[in-house]
Amino acid sequence: MSEPNGRGGRPRGADAPGGVRTLERGLSVLWALATLREAPLSQVARAAGLSASTAYRLLETLRQQGFVEWEEASGLFRVGLRAYQVGAAFDAAHALTAAAAPEMRALVAELGESANLAVLRPHGAGLEAAYVHQVEGPQLVRMFTQTGASAPLHASGVGKVLLAARPEAEARRALEATTLTPYTPHTLTTVDAALAAVARVREDGFALDDQERELGVRCVAVPVPGADGRVAAALSVSAPTSRLTPDEVPRFLGAAQAAASRIAVRLGHRDA
Repeated sequence: MSEPNGRGGRPRGADAPGGVRTLERGLSVLWALATLREAPLSQVARAAGLSASTAYRLLETLRQQGFVEWEEASGLFRVGLRAYQVGAAFDAAHALTAAAAPEMRALVAELGESANLAVLRPHGAGLEAAYVHQVEGPQLVRMFTQTGASAPLHASGVGKVLLAARPEAEARRALEATTLTPYTPHTLTTVDAALAAVARVREDGFALDDQERELGVRCVAVPVPGADGRVAAALSVSAPTSRLTPDEVPRFLGAAQAAASRIAVRLGHRDA
């Protein structure tokens, strides 16, 4: 693809550092193209407030990365598949929390304890569990987790549930790429010990964090299947050990599993 000619326009963010300015311009081009649906270079440049030459360089970079497509016959640019995949990921995340929220509220009303929803996301060379939604319990002393915060794979119920859904080799690589911080005397601090715990989760269908992240806190976590039957998230209920006693674990587990099943139905999983 040869560079078309063109002039004019004023670059935005002129006071920003070079890399940030380039990113800002690239995003403005992508947003302009999303608004236009499809357009020639001159129209994209005008909508983004850039010169044609600058817009072209950004569009070409985006095209090489799959975020933009160019049709030679018409000379029109349009949003590419990779940009759609980013949007689809946002839609999936929104659909997950929208499906989970009412069932998590019902779970908290039933048990009186906080409920969390977590997913796997890339982190450096490995993976991490990230909380995407929480419903706090009504108790004065309750477990609080900030949405977007990460949970250690080796020392959390949600981390072990999410790892259990992955092949053993992938789970091992993820643990090997993670610092196995010893949060408490109960924390599993070797890859083999953590993998053994993950294997038990595969067999049992749930995970128990018994004071592995924080002394005095227990957590029951279960998988949430998505529409395709694969694990889309992990649902957990956390409480002080004084309230979530060993005798109470079966009741908490049953309630969490029932809620996870209802969330799965909302996500379109027919066998839930």
